Amino acid sequence: MIDDLQWATATELITAYRGREVSPVEATRAALDAIAAHDADLNAFCLVEAESALQSAKESEGRWLRGNPRGLADGVPTSIKDLMLTKGWPTLRGSLLTRPDGDWAEDAPAVARLRENGAVLLGKVTSPEFGWKGVTDSPRCGITRNPWDTSRTSGGSSGGSAAAVAQGMGPWSVGTDGGGSIRIPAGFTGTVGFKPTYGTVPLYPASPFGTLAHAGPITRTVEDAALMMDILSGPDARDWSAGPAPARSFLEGLDAGIRGLRIAFSPDLGYGSNHPDVDASVRAAVGLLRDLGAEVEEIDLGWQDPVDAYHVLWFSGAAKVVEGYGPGAAQQIDPLLAAALERHQGFSAGDFLDATAVRMKLGREMGLLHEKYDLLVTPTLPIPAFEAGRDVPEGSASQDWTSWTPYTYPFNLTQQPAISVPCGFTGEGLPAALQIVGPRHGDARVLAAAAAYQAATDWHLHRPIANSQLTTIRK
Repeated sequence: MIDDLQWATATELITAYRGREVSPVEATRAALDAIAAHDADLNAFCLVEAESALQSAKESEGRWLRGNPRGLADGVPTSIKDLMLTKGWPTLRGSLLTRPDGDWAEDAPAVARLRENGAVLLGKVTSPEFGWKGVTDSPRCGITRNPWDTSRTSGGSSGGSAAAVAQGMGPWSVGTDGGGSIRIPAGFTGTVGFKPTYGTVPLYPASPFGTLAHAGPITRTVEDAALMMDILSGPDARDWSAGPAPARSFLEGLDAGIRGLRIAFSPDLGYGSNHPDVDASVRAAVGLLRDLGAEVEEIDLGWQDPVDAYHVLWFSGAAKVVEGYGPGAAQQIDPLLAAALERHQGFSAGDFLDATAVRMKLGREMGLLHEKYDLLVTPTLPIPAFEAGRDVPEGSASQDWTSWTPYTYPFNLTQQPAISVPCGFTGEGLPAALQIVGPRHGDARVLAAAAAYQAATDWHLHRPIANSQLTTIRK
């Protein structure tokens, strides 16, 4: 039996529906009750459609009672990042430039797949304007906060997804990741965030950030992430760059363990610097990977930070988005986005090609590294969550969000699968996280390693005390 539906995972709910222990209506009401209780303080949702969610849940209940569930997620309460099209609902992208009364006649591929599999859509969750930065605040929706301490940021750009999942406002959410936007908020909120190999989950419309952009799950367990990947993956005719359907379920082999795997550990990728509590948590996690039978070697990658190349690709895309809204658009956007576009402008075609060359070099180096090592592990982030309403921590020498996310965006450049799993807490009770990176198309290996680590720990079972600064950790 499930003791508290607010904290049930998608996998647990499906099992309970099958055994007629719980109804999808009950699970949906529990998620809606959690939204009503906590979202005024967190601001994770920009749209809640309780009536349609309960109607969908009632229809799901009928299918389960008839023994004819629809797909893999029938009746699971689900939220959608507000960068993804949802038929009948506006997709505002955190921007005052977007008209709510537009023609919202189409689902993005991920949304379509979730509907086809019976998911109950609760509503849309917040994103910074056009998903441009690593925290979640926007001119349209305001500031999204962290359930572990509401004075802190939830991270971004899938910050609404992570805050919702961390606070039990539905067991999972689908987000996007162009430089860490799934893994950053997962790391800050103690949730699981998986960025699959580029093209595994199709995107439509095409991201303005091009082939940096991935879509994937934010969940409370690795098993739920694998289940959602089974739903989201596979081709969609609207995405010319999507890959073929996976050869097997991502749930298969999830219990393979890591005994005998060769794992490289880089604490800093050669250029980062970590908060001591984060460093201690990550090193303890690496020690546990050894105890579980992996051959772990700490290595010095000796990389130069590829951030300048990343900025060329990233801010060229952001500028193109704003430009598409016509004259005067720059005066209506997030002022910090406008300032960032001023700092990062005037890129030439040669600059773009040079940045692409850096990207290809990094991809080659990672390909060669994975000939020796099955996986690479790093901290997800070098710091815990900082003050909400800021783009960078107080005292930062840089105004760019990339300055405090040095371990995420490189793997968007290389398009590799990477997962963030919780691995401890700082002295202030804020989550720390481990990032596990695999070779391109090594998604199953990444998920299995994350599952092995999760099975040996209980970090994923800890729950935040919402609406107050955390002084103790409640499970």
